[in-house]
Amino acid sequence: EVQLQASGGGLVQIGGSLKLSCVVSGITFDRYAIGWYRQAPGKEREGVSYTSHRDGRTYYADSVKGRFIMSSDNAKNTMYLQLNSLKPEDTAAYHCAADRNPSWSFHPDYEYEYIGQGTQVTVSS
Repeated sequence: EVQLQASGGGLVQIGGSLKLSCVVSGITFDRYAIGWYRQAPGKEREGVSYTSHRDGRTYYADSVKGRFIMSSDNAKNTMYLQLNSLKPEDTAAYHCAADRNPSWSFHPDYEYEYIGQGTQVTVSS
């Protein structure tokens, strides 16, 4: 059984930082691309970042490029998302995901093979 469990969300002020973690079981990162998406109430799902197991590169949505950093620890089967310079529009539930497709789309309609429950990030002034 594949499970993804995200944690680390919270309430943070504008310009602040948070680090999210996602522990994954049931798959290995050498066979799956891993990444994050977010969804705010009343808004479409938005892909945030992913690391491709094909080329090892990490890709970011334009909305977070330069502010968010994704990393992973293969030995721990854990991925991370460092959120910096947070803005109110970053407020959302952040979910981790995994997919054998090595090339993801950040389009709201993209269907991930495995997803986890989200962790809430709230950015306040």
